[in-house]
Amino acid sequence: MKLQVSLFILLAVVTAGCVDIPDFSDTPVIYYNGISQDTQVDSVNGVPTGETEIVSITIDFEDGDGDLGATNEEVQDTLVFTKQYKNVPGWNVEGNYELVTMIKQKNGSWSEQILDGDKFKFFPRLKLDGKAGPIKGKLDLNARFRKSRSTVPTTVMFKVRIIDRAFRFSNQIKTDSITVPLLP
Repeated sequence: MKLQVSLFILLAVVTAGCVDIPDFSDTPVIYYNGISQDTQVDSVNGVPTGETEIVSITIDFEDGDGDLGATNEEVQDTLVFTKQYKNVPGWNVEGNYELVTMIKQKNGSWSEQILDGDKFKFFPRLKLDGKAGPIKGKLDLNARFRKSRSTVPTTVMFKVRIIDRAFRFSNQIKTDSITVPLLP
C-alpha cells in the first residue's frame, strides 16, 4: 500500500512538472480573429419597431497576469470605477475596450471616429478566481447600428484595443471591412 501511495505521489509530481505555464507579458496582446454581423428585429410589446445590425468582432487575447475585465457592480460605479479609464493618458474612452470606427468616404479615403454608442464599453471579468496568472482566449466585442429611413449602407472597418485593470493597453488591431447602416 505504501508503495502504491509513493508511486502515485511520484507520478503526480512528474506529471505536474510537464505542464508548461505560458510566459505572456502582463501587458495584454490581441490578435484579429474575425468579424460577423446579424440583423436583429426590434420590437415593443411584440410589435416590430425596426432593425438593428449587431456587429461582433472576435479577437484572441493573451495576458500574463489575467487582470482583464470588469464586474457588473464595477461598471455600475460610474462616479469612481469607470471614470478611472477615461483619465488614463492615451486612452480615449470610459471602458476597457476601445472601438474606433473607420468610415469609407466617397473619395475612397477613410475617416476615423469613436461613435457615441462606443464611448462606454466594458467586457466582463475573464479570470474569476482573483489570482494572478496567465490567460488566453477569445473575446467578442460588439457594436450596434440601428437602421432607419435616413441611414445608408456604408462600408466600415474597426480598430480595437483593450486595457487591463492596471491600465496597460494592448496593441491595436484592424478588422476586415463590412457594410452597416449609418447616417450620411
